[in-house]
Amino acid sequence: MAKFAAHSEMKSLLRILTILALSLTALPVAAQSLTDSAQTHTIPDTIPAQVEGAGSQMPIAPSLVKPLPFQPNPKKSALFSAILPGAGQFYNRQYWKIPIIYAGVGAAVYFLVDNTRQYRRFREGYIARITNPNVQDDFTGRYSQQDLQVLQNAYRKYLDMTMLFTGLGYTLQVMDALTFAHLKNFDISKDISIRMHPVALPNGAPGLGFVMRF
Repeated sequence: MAKFAAHSEMKSLLRILTILALSLTALPVAAQSLTDSAQTHTIPDTIPAQVEGAGSQMPIAPSLVKPLPFQPNPKKSALFSAILPGAGQFYNRQYWKIPIIYAGVGAAVYFLVDNTRQYRRFREGYIARITNPNVQDDFTGRYSQQDLQVLQNAYRKYLDMTMLFTGLGYTLQVMDALTFAHLKNFDISKDISIRMHPVALPNGAPGLGFVMRF
């Protein structure tokens, strides 16, 4: 029964980490457009200009100024995420990823603490049974010495797997910050196309050519 419960906890951890990883690597277009939208605004740039011979001033029409889109530095983004999980995503202005990352951090901390506690608990009970077979403790009448050994080894395995997945999750969020910093302003517009047009070959014969527009 206890081994089944421990196995169910580990399956829950794997399920949670898988969902978080898929959520982190997804690229919702709506979120991308919110964070990447260039903030076009009108700046009244009325500059008096002297008109020769007229002795009067003619204002220049207001101009539309479109600032360059924000382009994060990939090295800084990766460094920030390595120091503090989620900091690189904050720097990339992908704020919607931060709750996902910290949900994964919370799950990892919970399973690390729980698996460590259970492993030590069953290990102490197993050692106590080896030292004194007649010892009276919380496991008396519930688990045999062999059961305690199996549970100890099971939670040791779960603890190792939790550490492994925590390390993978940490690496994933660093790579995510680095990758999306590179692809922040990657053009995914509909203007990217390949078309076929008739062309004249060097010998004067007609032919077909491909024209790429991007």
